[in-house]
Amino acid sequence: MISDVKKLTVKFNGKTVGYLAEMDDQIGFQYDAEWLETGFNISPFSLPLEDKIFISKNDTFGGLFGVFADSLPDGWGELLVRRMLSRRGINPDSLSPLTRLSLIGSQGLGGLSYEPNQTKTDNGTLVELDEIACEVEQILNDDIEDKSLDTIYRLGGSSGGARPKAHIKIDGEEWIVKFPCHYDPQNIGEKEYNANILAKSCGLNINECKLFPSKICTGYFGAKRFDRTQLGCVHMVSLSSLLETSHRIPNLDYIHLLQVVQRICVDQNDLYEAFGRMCFNVFYQNKDDHGKNFAFLYDEGSGGYKLSPFYDITQTKEKFEHEMTVNGVGNPTESDILQVAIVMKLSLQKCRKIIEKVKATVK
Repeated sequence: MISDVKKLTVKFNGKTVGYLAEMDDQIGFQYDAEWLETGFNISPFSLPLEDKIFISKNDTFGGLFGVFADSLPDGWGELLVRRMLSRRGINPDSLSPLTRLSLIGSQGLGGLSYEPNQTKTDNGTLVELDEIACEVEQILNDDIEDKSLDTIYRLGGSSGGARPKAHIKIDGEEWIVKFPCHYDPQNIGEKEYNANILAKSCGLNINECKLFPSKICTGYFGAKRFDRTQLGCVHMVSLSSLLETSHRIPNLDYIHLLQVVQRICVDQNDLYEAFGRMCFNVFYQNKDDHGKNFAFLYDEGSGGYKLSPFYDITQTKEKFEHEMTVNGVGNPTESDILQVAIVMKLSLQKCRKIIEKVKATVK
């Protein structure tokens, strides 16, 4: 039985961050008094550390601020949630945003958790990946028993992104393993792994990854979760959610990314890291570069935000244009890339070196 939730306590590594509550037809958020003294702003532009009730001014995320919407599943995870609820006779569209967050509890991406928690989606231990891949195919064909659906939901019900994936533990560390979708070639995992290694060769800070073996394909791509460490969770917020816009609307430019880095990152070298990722995406033709594929992590040691590792690195030549424009251009040239450097007043010498290194490596 799922209860309709009207108020949630938002926590981070056991500490109370604040409270979400329905207020007439709106959702309000207020920081906890102790968090105001000892914590940090969880969304720098929208939720500064102030003793007030914050109410979102747009309905992009159903009344939630973007940082909380980041906790909700997207793509594959949303499909699993909707299938699970439907099989229990519950209309997924009837659930309020706060009730949906209560179904995620502590299993969402990033470090925020929500109480009361109405789910038991503990990450699984290492399981047979080929078996999961077969069950994933059955889910996509809408041909799977409830028992198997329960297992796959526990492993992937909080996932984001379009491709099927499972959250698993390996030697106490949490990983996300991806599986082929209907339209993917069977070697899609190997392709994504090679793309990551190529980006690393360009000098970019990629997420730790590996290619898991398989008997039915060339392997499954796995990425270690950078929002989880041995010491606890790491707070994360995506670029699109920071700017309170949906990643499904292609309304961002790489200049926006660099402006955010300039505003909130404690290490300004992140500007050149972001510039390098723009170069890689353009020259490698990773056009699936929307605002949810860039994120920021709060570094408690330095007391500020930093650019997350590079993730979701793929080649999507078939897309008409980039999700994020480069100086307003959907299919940019090298001159467009350099114009971004000029607008952001970056060192042209450094930027040209980055461009040449990426071009030489990608070719």
